[in-house]
Parts: sequence; structure tokens; C-alpha cells
Amino acid sequence: MANNLIIKNISTLYTPEKGKIGVIKEYDNVNIIITDGLIEAISEIEIDVNALKLENYEILDAEGLAVLPGFVDSHAHPIFAKTREVEFEMRNMGKSYLEIAESGGGIMNSVRKLREMDEESLLVKSEEIINSFLEFGTTTLEAKSGYGLTLEDELKMLKVIKKLDESSPIDLVPTFLGAHGIPAEFKEDREQYIELVINEMIPEVAKQGLAEACDIFIEKNYYTIEEGRRILSVAQKHGLEVKIHADQLTCNGGSELAAELKALSADHLEYISDKAIDKMIENNVVFNFLPGATYFVGIDDYPPARKIIEKGGIYALATDFNPGTCFVSSIPLIMNVAAIKMHMTAEELLWASTMGGAMALKREKLIGSVEKGKKADMLLVDIDNIQQLPYSLGVNLVKKVIKNGLIVK
Repeated sequence: MANNLIIKNISTLYTPEKGKIGVIKEYDNVNIIITDGLIEAISEIEIDVNALKLENYEILDAEGLAVLPGFVDSHAHPIFAKTREVEFEMRNMGKSYLEIAESGGGIMNSVRKLREMDEESLLVKSEEIINSFLEFGTTTLEAKSGYGLTLEDELKMLKVIKKLDESSPIDLVPTFLGAHGIPAEFKEDREQYIELVINEMIPEVAKQGLAEACDIFIEKNYYTIEEGRRILSVAQKHGLEVKIHADQLTCNGGSELAAELKALSADHLEYISDKAIDKMIENNVVFNFLPGATYFVGIDDYPPARKIIEKGGIYALATDFNPGTCFVSSIPLIMNVAAIKMHMTAEELLWASTMGGAMALKREKLIGSVEKGKKADMLLVDIDNIQQLPYSLGVNLVKKVIKNGLIVK
């Protein structure tokens, strides 16, 4: 019988405690029974396979390894044509993010390259990238469009995401990001492009069922608050959830708009205001921390995680994997950055990258913790305690990855 598995000889199971933000519960010496890809039971007694008539179950001996929920990466841009390592060096030599963008680099660089690549070639390249996430324990990954910026090319990206979701062990959660930037051909008439996003792109994406959410980059030289309100309101009318790249390079009010629209999340948040923090908490919007991008770009200011956590905000931790400003597919590496630069504890980090990520994707009833009835997405890791997760910089502690009850790595 497929997807039936018993995991025994687990040292410790670490999983978010139900209903408690930032709290991890520990179970020592337990066994986990998985039936048809779902968690059937967490047993503290030794399992007698014959007595329980579980002869159709595969037995996995954890050999004293710990178990965690699979990581949920709730913000990523894994579909692109070319990497941008030259820009990485330019930044290290003193050029700013905005200076690089103004010189033809940044998002528009990726747009030009992606438009030149056909769908099949993009699919082959993207498959290799997706597999790298699995190596580091990610079992659910958000995947954004946003490097096409034409109806045809945005649909091309989203179709690739759909095909990869069907063929890859990782669950991909598609997000439409047509409002990632203003393409060069509309530089003198941005309103015409915004009308294209509103009147053609969003309706077609929704009609074909190619995305669950609509995102937008609100920032200087990109999109304004009013433009964001127009675009995201239309997305909501078409049944899409909304989220916002907000307050990354300047305090621009994007987080307040996220609260106003009751978005799934506001992401980045380096320059979020105290007013926006309070409004997001009031409206249950997830604070999605992306410290890898802050580090990669060389900004000194990180999201005020301690203030948000102490006020009771719901928070997530994601890679922001992309070809230009964070070429990192490892959640544990991002944990290390968040621990050092944002002063988050190991318990908070594990919660943020599992249950927090699930909440940012509106999947908390399915994934994000190891508990009865949820999908059997989990990791066997070589740790004695969860403090070793952010501590072990550059070391992959993930030994086995289980997705829907199947061992996929």
C-alpha cells in the first residue's frame, strides 16, 4: 500500500505546538504512523507491526535522528533564465540596488533573459533549481512569476510552475507577480502597463487557475501605494489572495496597505513603521522575514523581529531565493542570518520556517507541523537540539526528506 510508513527509533520530534505562536513542542522516543500520506498517529509506545496488522507498512528506522516538519519556504522566485552574479560583484564594489536597476540591471535584466527562453528550456532549468530546495529540507515552496511582464511570458512562467508542481516531490504554491516592475517598453506610459495587468493579466491568470495569490513590489521607482491598492483590489475580485513586497528599501507604507487589504503577508519589512506593525497584527497579516536578501544586498538594517515578536505578530521566515538578490535555497542558512542579525531564537526560527510559512501560504491546516491528520511532510535531521539548526553554518544536517509519506531524499 503506497504512502504507508512507520518511523521508529526517533530521538526527538520537534514540532510547533498547536495554537501557540513561536512555541515548539518536543516528544522524546516516539514512533510515527503514516497512512496514505497522512499522519495517522504519534505513538509513545513501541509499535508491534504484526499485532496492529500493519504488515502493509514500510518501516523506517530513524536510528536516533530527530524529526522536524518539512520546511515551508513562503517567498521565492525560482523560475528564471539566467543568474546575475555580475550584479552581485557590482554591489560588493559599491553600487546600490537602485543604481544597478537604473543602469539596466536588476529585475529588468531577468525580464530580458526570460523573454528569450522558450517554455521547455525554462522547465528544464527550473527543475534543477527546485531540486536544490529539497536537498535542504524544503517540502513546500512558493514560486512567483514576475520576470515576464507580458501576458504571454507571465503565463509561460506560471505554466512551468504548474508542471513542476505535478512532477516534483516539492509542492509549489504559485503566485502571480506581474507588478514586479514596469517593463522598458512602457517606461513612458506606466499607466498603460498597469491597465494591462488589471484588465488582461489578472483575469486570464485567474481564469486558467494558474495562481493562488497576486503579489506586487511597492517601492521607490517601482509601484506606489495607490497603484498597489488598484491592482490588488482587482486581484481580490478575481478570487486571488494578495501579498506585498513592502518596506524593503524605504518606509513606503506597503505594510499598512497589506493590513488594509487583509493580505496573507507583507514581505521584507526592513523599514516597517511602528504604526504598520500594529495594523498588521490587528488584521492577522503575516510578517514574512527575508533576511537573506538583506544580507545578500549588503543593507545594514534588518526587519525589527524582536519588536514584532514581542508584540504578538505572526511571523514567517523564507529564503527570497532569486537570481539577483538572494541566490540561497537553504532555509537553515537563512536561520543563521536571522539568528545573528535579527536576534531570533532557534525555537522562533523553526516555528517561522514551518508553521509560520504555512500560515503565510494559507496552508496551516495541511502542513507546518507534525500532527494527526496533516500531510506527512517531515525531515530526519542529525541534531541533538534545535539550537544546532542555526548554529551549523554551511552544514546540511538533513539526512532524509519525507513528502506525503514517501522518502524522496
